[in-house]
Formats: sequence, structure tokens, C-alpha cells
Amino acid sequence: MAHDHHHDTHGSVHQQGHGHGQGHGHGNGHAHDHADIDWAEMAPHLEAQAELYTPLYRQALTWLAREVTEPGLVVDVGSGPGVVSCLFADTFPGARVVAADGAGPLLERARARAERLGFGDRFGTLTGELPGALSELDYPADLMWASQSLHHLPDQRAALAALGGHLAPGGTLAILEGGLPARFLPRDLGFGRPGLQARIRAVEEDAFAEMRADLPDSVAETEDWPAMLTAAGLKHTGTRSFLLDLPAPLSDAARDYVTTSLSRLRERIGERLDAGDRATLDRLLDPADEAGVHRRQDLFVLVAHTVYTAVRPV
Repeated sequence: MAHDHHHDTHGSVHQQGHGHGQGHGHGNGHAHDHADIDWAEMAPHLEAQAELYTPLYRQALTWLAREVTEPGLVVDVGSGPGVVSCLFADTFPGARVVAADGAGPLLERARARAERLGFGDRFGTLTGELPGALSELDYPADLMWASQSLHHLPDQRAALAALGGHLAPGGTLAILEGGLPARFLPRDLGFGRPGLQARIRAVEEDAFAEMRADLPDSVAETEDWPAMLTAAGLKHTGTRSFLLDLPAPLSDAARDYVTTSLSRLRERIGERLDAGDRATLDRLLDPADEAGVHRRQDLFVLVAHTVYTAVRPV
């Protein structure tokens, strides 16, 4: 079993709460400069987002449970506040689950959630820079999950090999990367130039490319995850995408998620938008505007996440 470690880390891998549905661009505004993030302040948003995405994650875990029947140890790499870690504990009642992350305040939330849900006796946390902190595991994992955490590492291929090294022979690595970014808005809002979210997405792609390039010792990589898994010494066993479809009208929780996501996006990349799109986004975020996201009834959440699985050869 892993121990609970609470030492400080720098540049931690963090998967943004298991469900930043914008894909590469992190359109919910989660910055990539993790050293400057107040994780305690960010935690409620990350937790709420992951809870909103729970139907998608349950689909993915049901799929994994058909491939991995009775794991003894499940490790959630870049767990954030532990929403999905606890879903693993629920899916695999015989497993010990370890939530691993670089952000101590998020793991405190994960521990509290596990206790609240009755999983505390078989739930551990591991605080440290990933993937190196996984050396603290007491024994290899039968199932390892890394959700949108690998793209924060400079050498993704080396990271896959490192993760594979902490699998038991025959153990499974499941990585969630890519898919389709979340959409919230109709193409034509009734004001501004149609296609706002598509143009925001283009800005996000550029921001993601810059993030990757700016990582120390960054290694450029074609994003062929099955090929990278194979190069890391693992056997690719499956690829599948899972859909979250929350149609209009949205619940209050989903509306809050959309509002917070667009607000953080405005803070992070708003100045990269042209003046017209910036004005449109500002109007969307105005609580007093009938056409804003606080009030309009045509908001939705539609996103697809892709999961790749691979096995460590026996």
C-alpha cells in the first residue's frame, strides 16, 4: 500500500480535476503554470466539474472493468480532488485505491471524499512530483489511470515508460487524452459574429502548443498514443471514446460549470481574441444581460473523451 506523503513539490502533474472538458486548450481556464495556482481556491471548481462529468467517467470505468476484473491496487495518476479515484473504489470493491497528485490541498479533498463515501480503509494518497513519486508505492499497480495529465510532462514517451514500470506484469495502463473539446454555445448567439466558440478553440490550440514548447526539456511528439504506448514497452489493447451529453436546458450545476469555465477562459486567453469576440464574451458573462450565460436557456454541454489502454507484458 502507498503511504500518505505531504511533502511540497514543484511543477506537479495535475490532471485538472478529471474533467476539464476543453481538451488541449483547457477552455475552463486552468492554467498550465501550476506553481502559481492556488489549489485550495481552485479545488471546489475542479470537484464540481469532475462530478458533472461523472456519467462519462462511469462509462469509461464500466469498460475498464470488463478488461481488468479484480485489481488489487488501482492508482489514479494526477488525481486532483479524487472524484474519479472514488469512482474507482466504487467500481472495484476489492481494490485498494491510491490517489497520486502534486497538489496537497487537492489530496486532502480526496481523502475527505473517500472517508465520507466509506472507502477510507482502502484509500491512500501520494503527494509528489509525478511520475517520480510513484516510486513510493509499496507494490506495483494492477490498473493505473492517467487522465489528461501526460500532456503536462515534457517527455510524454518517457513518462509512459515510467508509468509502465510501476505496473505489475499483466497490469493495465489507461490514459485519457484527446477526444473532442467541450461545446457550450450555439453557433449563432443572436449577437456578435457567429462561430465564437470555434474561434476560441483555435486560440486555445495555439496556447496549448506554446505551453508544450515552453516546458523545460520539452520533446516534440506526434500524438499517436497507441504508437507511444508501444514504444514504451506496453501492448496497446484498446481505444474507445465516451460522450457527455447534457442538453439544454442545463441544471444549475451545469450552468455554474459553463459560467466558471468561460470566466476563467476570459482571464486566461481573452486578450488573444479580437475586440469583437472579446466584447461578445464579456456580454455572455454579464449577469445582468438576458442573453448572457447566467440566463439564456440554450446552453448545453457536449464533449467526448478518448481512453487508450495498454498492458505490461507478462
